[in-house]
Amino acid sequence: MNSRSLTPNFSVSSQIQPEELPSLADQGFRSIICNRLDGEDSNQPTAAEIRAAAERAGLGFAHVPVASRDFSPADIRKMADALASLPGPVLAYCRTGARSEALFGAAQRLTADTPNTGNAAKTYDVVIVGGGSGGIATAASMLKRRKGLSIAIIEPSDVHYYQPGWTLVGAGVFQPEVTCRPTSQVMPHEVLWIKAAVTGFAPDENRVILADGSDVTYRVLVVAAGIRLAWEAIPGLPEALGHNGVTSNYRYDLASYTNKLVSELKSGRAIFTQPPMPIKCAGAPQKAMYLSCDRWLQAGRLKDISVEFDLAGAVLFGVAAYVPALMEYVKRYNIQLNFDTKLVSVDGPARVARFEQTTPAGTQIIEREYDMLHAVPPQVAPDCIKSSQLAAASGFAAVNENTMQNPTYPNVFALGDGCATSNAKTAAAVRQQAPVVAVNVLAHLDGKPLTAAYFGYGSCPLTVERGRIVLAEFSYGGKITPTFPTWLLDGTKPTRAAWFLKDRVLPWVYWQDMLKGREWLAAPKALPAKAETKA
Repeated sequence: MNSRSLTPNFSVSSQIQPEELPSLADQGFRSIICNRLDGEDSNQPTAAEIRAAAERAGLGFAHVPVASRDFSPADIRKMADALASLPGPVLAYCRTGARSEALFGAAQRLTADTPNTGNAAKTYDVVIVGGGSGGIATAASMLKRRKGLSIAIIEPSDVHYYQPGWTLVGAGVFQPEVTCRPTSQVMPHEVLWIKAAVTGFAPDENRVILADGSDVTYRVLVVAAGIRLAWEAIPGLPEALGHNGVTSNYRYDLASYTNKLVSELKSGRAIFTQPPMPIKCAGAPQKAMYLSCDRWLQAGRLKDISVEFDLAGAVLFGVAAYVPALMEYVKRYNIQLNFDTKLVSVDGPARVARFEQTTPAGTQIIEREYDMLHAVPPQVAPDCIKSSQLAAASGFAAVNENTMQNPTYPNVFALGDGCATSNAKTAAAVRQQAPVVAVNVLAHLDGKPLTAAYFGYGSCPLTVERGRIVLAEFSYGGKITPTFPTWLLDGTKPTRAAWFLKDRVLPWVYWQDMLKGREWLAAPKALPAKAETKA
């Protein structure tokens, strides 16, 4: 089989074999179109055989047979209908791929010449920008409530990551492979996956602009584009990562390097950094530190290792109730805390980190040699959001903090790390936001008032040692919002129950519950009838 891509969402190939379908699914294809007549070659698999193999692989299938490139109007219409109804990316095949390519072009011209009256190939009920946890969970929650909804998810990545697991990869608890799956395996089968990057928005025209210059139109838009890690904002850091003792659990390919450095460090200075807010999972920088210190303590090496935590903020953790338990571990591990200290550059070959430190006497640049440096980059809104009409002053997608609806464009919603809510940017927050967005999007499509509300819940399982976690749970304003009664799990203290939740329960909940539209302990709460919501 020889394949070639014509658009981010459509490819053509020569004849495929039934045994190739699982591999095509792993490559990200969601549907197959056969453009061959049965019996053209003696050894040619029938369309029925390919259909059966496609169904076993979880792929959509359509048979649009054409004998030559002299297509009838009915052939072109049937191809256009198949493209409109099948989830993408789509692979179409014939003997060489030529008929499939020509028929695709004819179908595209037909669609372009047809007035746009809600054609699913042109305008979707819902377009979701971002196929991460927020985008997929929202789509799955909507589809649980309303079958037949036309949804397109725009996502360029072939791989979907469970990022909360990278802390445990860095600690040697998880293997990296358990934190990722092909995007094709987690994308809801009922949606169209448009494998492309977004470069802009035209909300006055209900359009999303793609990197290739094409666009996608919608009735309702959901922005779930995440946050951008600005590694380049710290000179020398991008070049140093993965070498010279510089690592970060904020990247899949580096978490294993964290584990290696911690395993091999016998003595010297280990520096852990935290940039200014906002960042995703604000506790992650210190989680890496505590787990590393615990391993060094158990190995009898901590006495020979000087540990520093350089953080740009003025407090160890933003919710005061959890600080006492954390400070006990700071003392246990003899960690030097340096507040108001921001990493500004890295000299990897020299193993020197430079910091900007602010004190009552003023600001100064200080240098520290290191043997291990766990660096966390500044984090910013994606360019496509901050340069658009959808952005708040922060650059993130503007929303009402309860309904998750854009204050200017009622048919636009946002959630996750890329929206301008004041809650902590955590996976737990996304798990609560997704059902709220799902319910409110459906209400908007029906022309009804919004009924669901998000109240700022976030959770940060602070891994203070292997086997114990301080489970921070809070909502808007730093209000402690525990899920479980304190007799079962007191989040202000390190517990083994919270570790079990992080290590065993939450990964399963993520893959099998959240991404499939099941809302265990995350059912949307009602929007107060007369209460003023947070704009």
